Amino acid sequence: MIIGILKEPQEENRVSLLPEQAEGLIKNGNQVWLEKGAGEKAFALDEAYLACNVIIQERTKIIQEADILLSYWAIPEAIAGQIKEDAILIGVYQPLFQFNLMKQWAQQKLTCFSLDMIPRTTRAQSMDVLSSQANIAGYKAVLFAANLFPRYFPMFMTAAGSIAPAKLLVLGAGVAGLQAVATAKRLGAVVEVSDTRPAVKEEVMSLGAKFIEIEGAADASAAGGYAVEQSAEFKQKQQERLAQSVAKSDIIIATAQLQGKQAPLLISEAMLKTMKAGSVVIDLAAATGGNVFGVQNNATIQLHGVTLVGNSQLPSTMPWDASKMYGKNLLNFLQLILNKEGKLQLNFEDDLIKGCCITHNATVTNSRVAELINT
Repeated sequence: MIIGILKEPQEENRVSLLPEQAEGLIKNGNQVWLEKGAGEKAFALDEAYLACNVIIQERTKIIQEADILLSYWAIPEAIAGQIKEDAILIGVYQPLFQFNLMKQWAQQKLTCFSLDMIPRTTRAQSMDVLSSQANIAGYKAVLFAANLFPRYFPMFMTAAGSIAPAKLLVLGAGVAGLQAVATAKRLGAVVEVSDTRPAVKEEVMSLGAKFIEIEGAADASAAGGYAVEQSAEFKQKQQERLAQSVAKSDIIIATAQLQGKQAPLLISEAMLKTMKAGSVVIDLAAATGGNVFGVQNNATIQLHGVTLVGNSQLPSTMPWDASKMYGKNLLNFLQLILNKEGKLQLNFEDDLIKGCCITHNATVTNSRVAELINT
């Protein structure tokens, strides 16, 4: 089995597998081909891969001959047509947004596994790429905010006077939000958290933060760890309660997302105007519209004296550990589809394999993606 590792787009620093991770696949009888320089931005040089018996190959040869192609982002349409028939693609392809690309891959008879669609069950935790990368995003979001914020995070008592601690509001208590809470608390901030799921209250409080309770939230127990759409009545209550917290917050870390949909807009322009000059907003949901009014993806702007940062790719700014965790997610998934001799075995009775398979046998197999294509 030839497993190819492709270089990511120019703005991406991660690589699918680090050298020592690729070495494990080789010991199981596979060949691993690496596009030249694919790991450089993650500080994994070609020499390190060669030392682990990885073969450095040209991009075109990898695309045309590899049995399994590993990447983080989707392979550009311009070259996707060169992939050999029946090849397997594994990555984070956002198929609920890129459903037309999934249709194209099905027509090419490619088998596609998108790990962002893997069921979020206990068994799938070791393959949950969204969680592994969100952990980094929450951590870096707070550090980024601390660098931009013109005041201290912790409280200080000095001969020159007292410094009050920064007040930080986190929107969403998923993996990114909880890591943001933990990091902000370590830096000495006072933290509040808003989430539509009452079940996360205990986790939030265990980290030393205050949980904002709003009654009447829709049940999210069947949403696989994701937030769900809320009623108009609940949204009104949420807006009124959030307005109070926003007005006294110095920092907002926004992480709330809905799978396959636009992120919910939680902070209005009127709320932003109540924040003090010099306040900072880091919106991790910017790629899907953002939680905060005025946020622009991949941009830092000033609005009403507040610094707004739209950045959904903070894990890429910590490429070594981000690649290490993503590579581990990939290796755990590969164990499901490759036997100990490195031979392919696709068991579609397995809920994890079935759950993240988007295309197979010239068909879009995921019902949600197929529905989007047909609408």
